[in-house]
Amino acid sequence: MTAGSDRQHRARQRTRLPLEAVAADLRRAVAGEVRFDPGSRAAYSTDASNYRALPLGVVVPRTPEDAEAALAVCREHEMPVLSRGGGTSLAGQCCNAAVVLDWSKYCHRVTELDAEARTVVAEPGIALDALNTELGPYDLMVGPKPATHVSCTIGGMIGNNSCGSTAQAYGKMADSVRRLEVLTYDGTRMWVGAGMAGLTDPLRTGLRDLTERHAGDIRRAYPRIPRRVSGYNLDALLPEHGSDAATLLVGSESTLVTVLRAELDLVPVPAATALVVLGFPDVFAAADAVPEVLEHHPAALEGLDERLVRLEHSRHLAEQAIRRLPDGHAWLMVQFDGDSPDEADRAAHRMIRAVTHHAGVSATLVDEPEREAELWAAREAGLGATAYPPGGRETHEGWEDAAVPPERLGDYLRDFERLLKVFDYESSSLYGHFGQGCVHTRIPFDLRTADGITRYREFVTRSAHLVTDYGGSLSGEHGDGQSRAELLRIMFGDTVVEAFGELKHLFDPHNRMNPGKIVQPRPLDGDLRQGVNYRPWEPATHFAFPDDGFRFSHAANRCVGVGKCRGESGGVMCPSYRATREEQHSTRGRARLLFEMLEGDVITEGWRSTEVRDALDLCLACKGCRSDCPVDVDMATYKAEFLSHHYHLRPRPMAHYSMGWIPLWARLAAPVAPVVNALTHAPGLRRVIARAGGVDPRRQLPRFARTRFTETFTGSDGLAAAPHGRVLLWPDTFTNNFDPGIAQAAAEVLAAAGFHVEIPDRTVCCGLTWISTGQLPTARRILRRTLRILEPALRESIPVVVLEPSCAAVFRSDLPELLHGDEDAHRLAGQTRTLAELLAERAPDWSPPRISGSAVVQPHCHHHAILHFDRDRELLTATGAEVDVLDAGCCGLAGNFGFERGHYEVSVACAEDALLPALRARSADSLVVADGFSCRTQIRDLLPDARPRHAAELLAAAIRVSECAAP
Repeated sequence: MTAGSDRQHRARQRTRLPLEAVAADLRRAVAGEVRFDPGSRAAYSTDASNYRALPLGVVVPRTPEDAEAALAVCREHEMPVLSRGGGTSLAGQCCNAAVVLDWSKYCHRVTELDAEARTVVAEPGIALDALNTELGPYDLMVGPKPATHVSCTIGGMIGNNSCGSTAQAYGKMADSVRRLEVLTYDGTRMWVGAGMAGLTDPLRTGLRDLTERHAGDIRRAYPRIPRRVSGYNLDALLPEHGSDAATLLVGSESTLVTVLRAELDLVPVPAATALVVLGFPDVFAAADAVPEVLEHHPAALEGLDERLVRLEHSRHLAEQAIRRLPDGHAWLMVQFDGDSPDEADRAAHRMIRAVTHHAGVSATLVDEPEREAELWAAREAGLGATAYPPGGRETHEGWEDAAVPPERLGDYLRDFERLLKVFDYESSSLYGHFGQGCVHTRIPFDLRTADGITRYREFVTRSAHLVTDYGGSLSGEHGDGQSRAELLRIMFGDTVVEAFGELKHLFDPHNRMNPGKIVQPRPLDGDLRQGVNYRPWEPATHFAFPDDGFRFSHAANRCVGVGKCRGESGGVMCPSYRATREEQHSTRGRARLLFEMLEGDVITEGWRSTEVRDALDLCLACKGCRSDCPVDVDMATYKAEFLSHHYHLRPRPMAHYSMGWIPLWARLAAPVAPVVNALTHAPGLRRVIARAGGVDPRRQLPRFARTRFTETFTGSDGLAAAPHGRVLLWPDTFTNNFDPGIAQAAAEVLAAAGFHVEIPDRTVCCGLTWISTGQLPTARRILRRTLRILEPALRESIPVVVLEPSCAAVFRSDLPELLHGDEDAHRLAGQTRTLAELLAERAPDWSPPRISGSAVVQPHCHHHAILHFDRDRELLTATGAEVDVLDAGCCGLAGNFGFERGHYEVSVACAEDALLPALRARSADSLVVADGFSCRTQIRDLLPDARPRHAAELLAAAIRVSECAAP
């Protein structure tokens, strides 16, 4: 295209609606993805803050140069721009009516690494944990480590000047940045560093002039504390601080420049650590002890109060570690690093001797790595644990991040607690980075009524005066954004805030970079996600949502945005995000779309929304978020609810009939199983059947067993020979029809352990496949029938042993919510047990048979999320086998999901993320254990030589061997 025709094309484009013209030009200029559709805008409408702003559109650049091209188009159309990383900001920095650049999908490359110099150059979209994993082989890491380290990106950490617990040893992100490659809104691209290196002449001249005029004010206004994050880093321009332009730009929240690449200083990974927990009578006494503890130079010094610990305990986080806390009602977690375990332990013991001579102070040295990791995980989960306290009011950020001089922390907390009581907010938990005087909390602000919002404004204003009186900072690491920027005059005074405006004008004279944040801020009580106009649609639902006040709108608004679902390793949540790196395919992104569906502003079709349907399509319904999400979002349940309404009185995908109705097809196929197997596996015909049923033809359909377990089971010996009493063995569809040998093995194990085994006298089903495909009225009918059949066992409190984890999870979780208030539903939930649970509870004296060798174990996602795997781990370990329970996430098949056409690539990608590499790395003689039918099927399909087995099969085989060996 010639230059003249290009101009004509652009002129024609401008005659369209403005956003259509911008989107069209972006698509022509950018190699990455350009999204101006309602679903994408909804997914990026908020961050982890109280604020909401629908973006104009979203650009996902493939390279920094792609972002440069996108910004050029935005500049031509005078569109504001917001550069976004993990989207975990707590002050509203990452939501704006702007074109959002999401760096996290593609721009996560390490471009240079100098291990000897301990420096790295990386793109801004790489997550902190991912970067540290790449640095692991060199025993190096990035110093700061925020609690959101699984998902926060390097670019976001630079934008916020992030810190975390390790800042005690390594400082803020500003202390780790050597140079930044940045792009201004006018298109100037440069590498900047110390001594104003790399700046253009106009910027250098302007900054020197600003510094000369305001140096005295900056020196007077900036508090000399470890955690001053509020405001621009104008103090970095002072000669005594090296006139460092890179440090100046750290913490500028995308309001001055877009960061393209960053050169960072790295630190060695500590060779050894020791964690001490000190107990105190109250949080004030804990804070008073901080100066004395600091004399021992800890690497981390965190505080937490009894409220947080109670909430953590109520949510079953770090239970074993919490039980071992020293006496007290508040605690300090003190970490020491060393070149050896002895060195770290010696430092810990010196501190313990010095501190515990005070009355009321107790100490515990946590010497188990697993308990230490649990405690740190519990501390990092504080935001989620305090969001929805049981029986209490929901809490919010908004004043969650103030910092004061550490030596004044105790007095500050006393005054702050008094202020909380004045406003009836005293139920708030107090915790944080006490070693640097930084206090975190979530406060039960009422952000839905005019009076409540007025009180919120009054409280934060008085809090700003309080922290300023103590010589502190409004923000100790979360930044100003919208929630604190309006209060900066209280902390810095008019002159310095005007200097902020001058700085903004130098870099962004037309106010197009993340406008309304820091400079000329939007009101702290404006743009609230709730606010006085919050009145979401409240639809009737099939699930009761009892933990959400029986309101679907509360469930859809449960996500607080911290982005743990965007982690790239560990746990189960969220497999579809790990496979796609797409915001809308994360738990958080889907929650955002559901919230916007109920708001009705951008998602306007309610249950019929194709945007919500498409976002939920790649949800594997693994329920990983039910346990791994800090606030217990249950996207599998939300998906089932949505699908039920979306397809009400409408044709469904064929897989909903073929896979969703598999219990019926299995029952019909049972008499002619060999014929059905021959047809479904015949060359040519197999693919035709798969396509007709909406199944990906690359999938092998499961083979029906020739004989079902329920047809061959003859029962146990009489009750007299069963000292542990009766047990009902549940013949689930998958075990009964595809792997009946597992049920037979379980019956043998139960009999050997002293149980009288019975099975239902009629065909039964838990309704799982109807639930997962959103056919909820059918699922409820089936579950009511099941309750009628099980009525005798329920009346006698006979345990119901379920071998398939997903079916057990239905009884424990879905059943009491689908049939809420039905006492038999709640009885069955209470009587359902896994094999390992039953043996531990009812036969604690039974010794499992010996199993030699090693076993690699893949827990089913529902087992992990709902049932928990502790009992199963203990049972397998008790056999003497060397047990390796994988932390490999979801297998990717997830019931019907991996069979459905359009899901194969994501299904395999999930398996290849961690599970299959772990199985390939196992020793040749290792057993592979997978209790879930989906897990075994996926492993057999993708790694045929693995030969996965159910734990019941291993135990039964070992029992037979031991019986044969008996004299």
